[in-house]
Amino acid sequence: MDDYSKSMEERIIESYKRDEEMMILVFAQWCVNNSLDPHVLYLQAYPQQEGNVALSNALALTVPKEEAGDISDDTVLGVLSLYSNDDLAYAVTQAIAGRKPPLGTKD
Repeated sequence: MDDYSKSMEERIIESYKRDEEMMILVFAQWCVNNSLDPHVLYLQAYPQQEGNVALSNALALTVPKEEAGDISDDTVLGVLSLYSNDDLAYAVTQAIAGRKPPLGTKD
């Protein structure tokens, strides 16, 4: 592999890692915004991955829900699906389904 190809491959890998970190950050902030523990939800999807460093790093970047912008359910599910993160998307879907309906609505 020549230097150009190797450099291009390294840039692609770095770009993917940054995008993956952004996906994890969106998930973590969505959890914070919805008063969910991202570690618990993550472990529901991936019980063998306790102590996920990337998730811990993302949590350090989250802000309180009062300061955060809205992240819709569709947005977090869309971001997870971009990375074929089906197990975590399933756990998120379960959390969404378990919510109580807003006050003043009929269920």
